[in-house]
Amino acid sequence: MPLPAWRRAIPTLPLRSLLLWVLVACAGAGWLAVDRLQQLHAAFETDARIVHRLLSQRVVQHDAIMATLALLQPAAAAGGASATAASPLPRLPSVYPQILAVLQRTAQADWPAALRDELAAAEATSRRTGHAAMAALNLPAGRYYLVLAGAPASYALHIDLRATIPTDEWPMDLTSSPVRVTLEQDAEAFVVQPGRTQTGAWARTYAFHKHLAAASQPLDVVAQRSVGLHELPWWSMLGWCLLTAALWATGHALWRQRVARQRAEELLRLGQVARLNTLGELAAGMAHELNQPLTALLSSTQAAQRLLADDPPEIDTAQTAMARAVEQARRASTVVGRLRRLVERPDLAGQAQPLALPTAVHDALHLLEPELAQRDVAPEVSAAADLPSVLAEPVALQQIVHNLLMNALQALEQVPPSERRLRIRMQPAGTDHVALSVRDHGPGVPPEARQRLFEPFFTTRSGGLGLGLTLCESLAQAMGAQLTLGPELVGEEGRGAEFVLTLPIARP
Repeated sequence: MPLPAWRRAIPTLPLRSLLLWVLVACAGAGWLAVDRLQQLHAAFETDARIVHRLLSQRVVQHDAIMATLALLQPAAAAGGASATAASPLPRLPSVYPQILAVLQRTAQADWPAALRDELAAAEATSRRTGHAAMAALNLPAGRYYLVLAGAPASYALHIDLRATIPTDEWPMDLTSSPVRVTLEQDAEAFVVQPGRTQTGAWARTYAFHKHLAAASQPLDVVAQRSVGLHELPWWSMLGWCLLTAALWATGHALWRQRVARQRAEELLRLGQVARLNTLGELAAGMAHELNQPLTALLSSTQAAQRLLADDPPEIDTAQTAMARAVEQARRASTVVGRLRRLVERPDLAGQAQPLALPTAVHDALHLLEPELAQRDVAPEVSAAADLPSVLAEPVALQQIVHNLLMNALQALEQVPPSERRLRIRMQPAGTDHVALSVRDHGPGVPPEARQRLFEPFFTTRSGGLGLGLTLCESLAQAMGAQLTLGPELVGEEGRGAEFVLTLPIARP
């Protein structure tokens, strides 16, 4: 069933609140995800900086060992030890497990033949720069030589990078941590910590790249961390969505209660106004009906008084009685006239103001939402573009529209649910008026009842008072409008009844 035009034109609060809940839920879940990513990034940065500091301390330690060797072993060098002799400090590898061997070259000897060229080149570089230099670098295996040129001897340390890692101070689990740490130079890399790489449509990667704090060992510390969808705080995000959903459901229930209460109050107000107006119609009708016999009584008694006045003077008593009857009849007429003036409707034309007719129709439909849903009726509402405002009294217009719609719904109860149609149209009627048409697809108005439909106390519905349409017509006339019954509808598609309320246009 298509959504009615008045619902499409005016968004309802539940729809807006549902969209608001979606925005709040998404914003909260997004904030939780971003906060988690920021926490992971901060932890990654902290761990990467600790790793850089620890590795820098170890490689700087190599420079200190080299300087110590040069200072503590001048005599051994002067004694002419060969480059392939035992280490000057045989216990050094046992103290520093990352040092696999110590080589010494004096003026009388040379480096081992297998490494002579590389170590000699590194020695020359060390002599030129004034600090140790790397040689025979094999990063994939984690091995290299650190050469320090000196006099009378030069030294070379064979270093194992894997033993350089301070596992007791390492900030992460080397086997299970998702952070990948490598030492790189040029295109080669030594894997310090394997980590793990996330794959998938969505993955965020953090990177850290910084040189070791040792000019003699120009290696780069590179750390990478990939964050997958499974690391987002899904339970927290789900909890937030459920919490906001519960709050939305509670707010929606409170809003529905508030709308129902407002609808009931408005219907009660309309009912009170309708009862007062009906009482006015009833009292006005009674006053009119009583005034006629009282006027006739007054005329008859006055005539009798004149006739009796021509008789012999013995009829003084009769004259006095008739005079009293005349006096009482006048008093009754005065009382009836006062009652009629008391219950007569005020001048609605003086209270008329510019109103938007579609808004008044929407308000009436809003009040009748339970009735429409109960009867499974979806009104078809159409309004002409740029429809001008009308001149009407707000309460009277609302009561007329409400009564016309209720009459249409009561008529639709007499047809099967599949055939129930209610059409409301608003369009200009000439240059000075706007017409509101309410048409139902019910059984229609019998031909013999069309002329008497607006008469007081005439009704075609069992149990009706016959004052609803009379009241609507009186209210319309009181504010300068006109309520009429549309032409008779014939045929299967043309059955039903149509009432047209013609209202004057509100001029600036």
